[in-house]
Amino acid sequence: MTLTVSDDGGTVTVTDAALNQIVLQAVEGVDGARVRRPRRSLEIAVADGRARVELELAVAYGRVLPDVAREVQEGVAGALERMCGVDVDAVDVSVEELDA
Repeated sequence: MTLTVSDDGGTVTVTDAALNQIVLQAVEGVDGARVRRPRRSLEIAVADGRARVELELAVAYGRVLPDVAREVQEGVAGALERMCGVDVDAVDVSVEELDA
C-alpha cells in the first residue's frame, strides 16, 4: 500500500500510516461520518498511480445514508488526488453502523 513517487528531483515515499491518516481525516471532514474501526475497516490499494479504497462507515442517526456515503466518496477521492497525486478508481463505502 505504500506509495512511491519519483521524478528528476528525487523520490517521495508516502507510508501506509500516512495514507490511512489522509483517508481518516477526509472521512471525519464529512458531518456525521466516521470510519467504523480504523485498523480493520479501511483498505487502500495503490498501484501504477491509481488507488482504490474500501471502508466501513458509522453514520449519525437521522442522516441520509446515500448522501453521507457520496460525500465520503468525494472527500476521500479528492484528498488522495490532491495530496498524493494519484487517480482514484473507486471509493467503496459500506454503512455498517448507526451512531445515536
